[in-house]
Amino acid sequence: MSSHPGFGAHTDPTFRSQPRRTGEVVRRVAVYLRPYPWLAVSTVACAILALGFGFLYPKLTSVLIDDVITRRQTHLLAPAAGGLLLAFLLREVFNSLRIRVNNRLEQNVIFDMRCQVYARLQRLPVQWFDQRASGDLMTRVIEDVNNVERLLIDGVEQGTVALLSILGALVLMFSYNPTLAGVALIPAPLLAAGALWYTLTAHKRYRRQREAASAMNALLMDNLQGIRQIKAFGREDHEDQRFAARADDLREGTLVVMRAWAWYGPAMQFVGALGIGLVLWVGGAQVLRGQLEVGQLVAFMLYAGMFFYEPIGRLHGLNQMLQSARAAAARVFDILDAPPERPPIAKGSSVPPWRARGDVVYENVGFGYGSGKTALKHISLHARPGEMIALVGPTGAGKSTLVSLLPAFYEATEGRITIDGRDIRELPLDVLRAQIAVVSQEAFLFNGTLRENILFGRLTASEDELVAAARAANCHDFITRLADGYESRVGERGVKLSVGEKQRVSIARALLKDAPILILDEATASVDTQTERLIQEALERLMAGRTSFVIAHRLSTIVRANQILVLRGGEIVERGTHEELLTADGLYARLARIQSTATIEETFARLGEREA
Repeated sequence: MSSHPGFGAHTDPTFRSQPRRTGEVVRRVAVYLRPYPWLAVSTVACAILALGFGFLYPKLTSVLIDDVITRRQTHLLAPAAGGLLLAFLLREVFNSLRIRVNNRLEQNVIFDMRCQVYARLQRLPVQWFDQRASGDLMTRVIEDVNNVERLLIDGVEQGTVALLSILGALVLMFSYNPTLAGVALIPAPLLAAGALWYTLTAHKRYRRQREAASAMNALLMDNLQGIRQIKAFGREDHEDQRFAARADDLREGTLVVMRAWAWYGPAMQFVGALGIGLVLWVGGAQVLRGQLEVGQLVAFMLYAGMFFYEPIGRLHGLNQMLQSARAAAARVFDILDAPPERPPIAKGSSVPPWRARGDVVYENVGFGYGSGKTALKHISLHARPGEMIALVGPTGAGKSTLVSLLPAFYEATEGRITIDGRDIRELPLDVLRAQIAVVSQEAFLFNGTLRENILFGRLTASEDELVAAARAANCHDFITRLADGYESRVGERGVKLSVGEKQRVSIARALLKDAPILILDEATASVDTQTERLIQEALERLMAGRTSFVIAHRLSTIVRANQILVLRGGEIVERGTHEELLTADGLYARLARIQSTATIEETFARLGEREA
């Protein structure tokens, strides 16, 4: 995922959401109703009851006009008016119940869908995230899930009520006056044609809008994370322009949607009004000829307007919602349909509790990224239990990729890797990763307390185990000096702590996990001498008795390694102990002769300049 503020967040073009058929979207989204059948039924039932009492309004209005007012039957005024008020009251009571039940159903479905999307994200391979921007994924989990849910809850409920309104109105209209009912249906073909046009053309517009929103959110998140770099390089104006460009894309995408709706919505309203006008014209003529009473015409107009044309207009609005939901659903389903990083083990099979001894073997391992770039080739090594394996080489040599294959962050494309003779591809990921602790070069801390960050290594650890790990990592002293001690919050990505403090907390986390295999990307190059000494002491305690893979940044930290592997171009070009490699007088020996305070990568760069 992009994190560099100077380049911004971008999404992989291959991740463009694929169009989904409306039927597929509705079918898949409807699955989320299954756990809540009574809530779904209650919502629709309340809507139907509210609609039924609404149907009394035109009938009672007809009675008031024709029987009470026209014929001056004053004794019927109070019952008719009271009945009308009671119908309104019951309609709104059931509307209130519908809203309450609908809200509960809506939030339950959003919760289930959002949790399922997040759970799938957690189980996708690391390589899947390499070309995905965090802001884009956040938009999918938050905004797109909401849009999909609107299709499910609002769409089903309002669509059902609108269809029932239309059917009920048609029955009553034809029972009142078949001629006027036929006149009312004259605009129906125009309404259907407009809905068809909008449905067939809307998806591209909404997809463009959703992608523009994701791009803007991705850039926003990227820049918030890189705010210090933006300020350090004085790039505020530059980033203002880049954000404005993304925001402008969203504005244009939204305007395209709105322009289409600005034509479509009023046009459909006019067609409905045209039908009302025709009914009033023909019905007025019937009243003048004595074929129809005034109250009956008013009742017919209410049925045609409130329960026929208005629901049709509501269906057009639902059509707009449906097209927006289709675009959002395609983006949500892209996550849900992505294959997990490794298929789960077969049902009924199990892996007994196991703690590895730490015997790790790479057998002619190769790896290439999806772009076709070969990152590793012909990698063979054997790390015996408790040994320290050091990896050195220039930037891009494949050091990080080599160690990333061990916990299956990436899957080797050639050869195999075994732990204690067991192929890691045959191990469930939770069992495999329980054997490995990772300390990254850039220590990542979650935005929580120090206690929570250390306990991330083992959630069930006791207080004594927590403190022991912190002492071994040389971080207990500075933690106890803080005002809130272990309850002190570290800020986003540990921003409230120094680099050395964050690194020692991450070492304490790894110590608490107590895994037999350790992957260590040392982070002592950018700290002062005193802090480097504290970190190095903590690392030595961490590596004691564990099989360790160390990506070295200073030769002084690996002189006691059991094996040193020198990588270049994705291959191991030299291997041996420090003394053996010095005697061989190869690349490592030249590196050792010129390295002083520079890191290994910087020294390799100097070697390259000399060789050139």
